[in-house]
Amino acid sequence: MKRTVILGALTVAGLAATAASAATLDDVKARGKLNCGVTTGLVGFAAPDANGEWDGFDVGVCRAVAAAVLGDATAVEFVPTTGKTRFTALASGEIDLLARNTTWTFSRDVDLKFEFVGINYYDGQGFMVPKALGVSSAKELDGATVCIQTGTTTELNLADFFRANNISYEPVPIETNAEAQPLYLEGACDVYTTDASGLAATRAAFENPSEHVVLPEIISKEPLGPLVRHGDNEWGDIARWTLNALIAAEELGVTSANIDELKAGTQNPEINRLLGTEGNLGEMLGLDSDWAVRAIKAGGNYGELFEKNIGENTPIGLSRGLNALWTEGGLLYTPPFR
Repeated sequence: MKRTVILGALTVAGLAATAASAATLDDVKARGKLNCGVTTGLVGFAAPDANGEWDGFDVGVCRAVAAAVLGDATAVEFVPTTGKTRFTALASGEIDLLARNTTWTFSRDVDLKFEFVGINYYDGQGFMVPKALGVSSAKELDGATVCIQTGTTTELNLADFFRANNISYEPVPIETNAEAQPLYLEGACDVYTTDASGLAATRAAFENPSEHVVLPEIISKEPLGPLVRHGDNEWGDIARWTLNALIAAEELGVTSANIDELKAGTQNPEINRLLGTEGNLGEMLGLDSDWAVRAIKAGGNYGELFEKNIGENTPIGLSRGLNALWTEGGLLYTPPFR
């Protein structure tokens, strides 16, 4: 088993090194669209609607990058990936960017040769159970059957938690959230565990959400963010600073509603640099001066994307928490645009 895992890691790393030798920006421009890897379907984060149009918080990152680079937020080919297939898709060059609730870890960064360009959601792993189970703590789950996505940090964290608390469990392996939902609802597993944001999104999609409860324990740190391949720093910079632009826009009070007015010029030099009316930041990225304007217009600033897709007034109902700006007691903090 260990040999298989090592060989798999080496294969992904080798693919990444080969694919990254090409200039991704040139490939995207020549193709006329961004190939963006997303989840197979998680409402609020990335899921197709009734018309087949993808929408969600992570989808917003894909569209912002496409708008910055191609001038068209719709010029995106969304590639659904599972926990098992996502890294191979990125390493092989099938996708240019992975924006799929993926945790930034040491081995993924260093061993698999990927470049996390930032964190767009600070999360942690939790547990959901039917209210009828009568459980109020994850420490009461001794002997439970647990639906768990394979090929994820969730799988490893689960084993660590149960071992540390000297309790046992029986895993029910699944590959996608869509596969987990019916199994959990039919009672094939007592517990579903994944990132707390994913549990909220899953619970919101149930016919009777109030019949299910997310337990209070958060057992891990799960900094989620978009990633690219190692070896193409120019493309990494574009993805990184597009995400930063969305965060900085919220902090600076730039919204999809007032951006055209602010682009005419302000007394705030950083807003002017962000919107391209001062300096040459776009040129440094190999883009034009309006790259960030287009990225912000694609779906709004970070706060607008959050509130529209997963915020407290949506069925997902997530509070900002750690994902508030640093000025509001959260962890969101972007380097200066200068």
